[in-house]
Amino acid sequence: MTTQTLSAPLVYQGQFGEFTINQSDRQSVIIYRTGLMVAALSFAIASALVLLNPNPAVFIALTPLYACFSLGLGVSLATIHIYMAPLHRLLQAFWAIGSITSIILAFSSSTPLAVTVYNQPLTLFGVGCTFAALTGIYFKEAFCFNRLETKVLTPLVPLLLLGHLVGILPTPVEQFLLGIWAILFLVFALRKVVQAIPPDIGDKSVFTYLHAQRAAKV
Repeated sequence: MTTQTLSAPLVYQGQFGEFTINQSDRQSVIIYRTGLMVAALSFAIASALVLLNPNPAVFIALTPLYACFSLGLGVSLATIHIYMAPLHRLLQAFWAIGSITSIILAFSSSTPLAVTVYNQPLTLFGVGCTFAALTGIYFKEAFCFNRLETKVLTPLVPLLLLGHLVGILPTPVEQFLLGIWAILFLVFALRKVVQAIPPDIGDKSVFTYLHAQRAAKV
């Protein structure tokens, strides 16, 4: 007769006490990374189509690709581990504003969504909120893991969007920045696949402490 013994979960020492990582924690990280991969792939494909073969059919295809990008990003924002709950909610609110604006523009405009946003830069005040949320993820990853690609992406995204908004960037520069963005976003998502899971979960004792602090104020 054989007996199977389950190994005890690892106990980590956090800032405010010990904690363990369970299967639910691991699944949330996997979902977070899957959402990032969907977003990165959708963005990379859309960018390649625009840069290599811009034509009316491509502009129409960009709308479903953007929808996949936005959904992937939304899933990631729902499962990301961020210590500051107000910041987490702010990023989710940015995503919601950007998504709602995009849906309204997609159904109300006579041109494809990408063409509408490109030709009417003021729409970035709404649609751009989605990319502000994405930049928040880049900043978090750069701060927590010191990743080179996210250090570049954190200023690059607002530079490109604000540059287009105020009309100071020549088209070749915008195309170059878009290509760099797509490549580095894909590199970032691919590197997350092979990263160990526990660092993405963080110090759970901090989450417990902050939750207790909020509960005490209620």
